[in-house]
Amino acid sequence: MIEQQQLNLFSDRKIGAEHPPVRSTGRNLVPAELADDGLIAAIPESDLAHGGALAAEAGRRRLAAAVPALAALCRRFAGFGARHRIPEQAAAIEALVVIGGRDAAHAVSEMIERAVVQGPGLQLAVSAAARLSSTLSAEALRGLLRHAEPAIRADACRCARPLPALISLLIDLLDDLDDSVAASAACALGRMRRIEARPMLKSLLRDQPSEAVIDAISSIADEECAVLLGRIARSTALLADAALASLENIDHGRAVAIAAAIRRLRLSRQIQVCDHVEDGDA
Repeated sequence: MIEQQQLNLFSDRKIGAEHPPVRSTGRNLVPAELADDGLIAAIPESDLAHGGALAAEAGRRRLAAAVPALAALCRRFAGFGARHRIPEQAAAIEALVVIGGRDAAHAVSEMIERAVVQGPGLQLAVSAAARLSSTLSAEALRGLLRHAEPAIRADACRCARPLPALISLLIDLLDDLDDSVAASAACALGRMRRIEARPMLKSLLRDQPSEAVIDAISSIADEECAVLLGRIARSTALLADAALASLENIDHGRAVAIAAAIRRLRLSRQIQVCDHVEDGDA
């Protein structure tokens, strides 16, 4: 007779009795030695000793066919993890990010919509949703944009869509006490062509330029933005190409002139390098 486990519904400490009963494999699985089909079949019913490793291996192999199994593994721990991250859920979510694609994005959005993940797990899931460009409902996004955890608000901004209610929340978040949230809201609004984001994006271009900021400002750039992008294109090697591409996408006379000047400067430098190499060979 199989002994039944009684779940403790009033605690989320990671002890065996708090996990849903799982069928033991009866042997020590080595995920790397399993064929793809065997690996996928083992994930949903894996025991606590193997679930995370099996999920990680599916991600390493980028098995798109494993997406339903990884989602099932996460659902098995629904209702747990309010205070501590569930390792099996974390491994499955990270595997979905590595696998990528529409099905993985949909699986992550469903986890969020159905509250399959909680606490630290929710933070990881929203980050995954942002990386996968998952589509979340307006209702879910409203809740995430108002979440007490700054990291969740920041990642929710990256998932936001140009809906009136969400735009209003994003504008409010420009004044968020957490700088990363305010910056993420500005980038989201910039991508939506909202000029409310321009002052903050200009400030970020001056002090904390990044590819995300450069991409966000191109659709709402004015002359001052073009000048700032030109400086980055000339002086910041890591961001130079992104800044030049942004300049070339801006429909503004000053931006066109600056981009042309930078292209001429680059061509001149290339010619000088070639001449130097030829002189050295000679």
